[in-house]
Amino acid sequence: MLSIVSTPIGNLEDITLRALRILKEADHIACEDTRMTGQLLGYYDIENGWRLMSFHSHSGFSKVDKIIELLLEGKHIALVSDAGTPGISDPGYVLIKKAIEAGVTVTPIPWASAVLSALVASGFDCHQYLYLGFIPVKKWRQTMLKSLQNKEHTVVIYESVHRIEKTLQEFEEYFGAETPMVVGREITKKFEEFARGTIHEIREYFKKEGKVKGEFVIVF
Repeated sequence: MLSIVSTPIGNLEDITLRALRILKEADHIACEDTRMTGQLLGYYDIENGWRLMSFHSHSGFSKVDKIIELLLEGKHIALVSDAGTPGISDPGYVLIKKAIEAGVTVTPIPWASAVLSALVASGFDCHQYLYLGFIPVKKWRQTMLKSLQNKEHTVVIYESVHRIEKTLQEFEEYFGAETPMVVGREITKKFEEFARGTIHEIREYFKKEGKVKGEFVIVF
């Protein structure tokens, strides 16, 4: 069985009892960074060491095949990402897809999600929303932004600290300075904050703040 285990997106207390049980019971834990997952397991006194297997965006098909082989042998493998739910903006979907094709039982263990956390805290309509992950850096970027100009439902994207200023500038150009927006930064972590206002107001806010750090979720 392959268990898709959601891990905390920041605060280590944001994990379910079921997720902790699965991490204890699994024969192996496939993770992006063994050091980060090791810290989580250590926080909850869960044995790790030999059970941790690295599986990240640079892992080749041979690593996927090895994990599938273990699953077909009857092993229980827990798939985790560095933060949040595997398969969302990370390489986990490749393994999940292959496991399903191989007839392996795949079970999701929810909950941590930066998307949903930012969405529900935004105060915007949550009945319909579009999640786009990280929008393209170059190719198709302008096409995607143009396609969003007439959207009537809430849109959620991720952005890095290196591109947040440029993205907000482009959003003001494409969607207008007065468009309501919420930007969540470092959600669930010590310096969590939600900047609320128009796109222009949020741009000005981060300019005044100077060099900002952290991970961003933009909702508009």
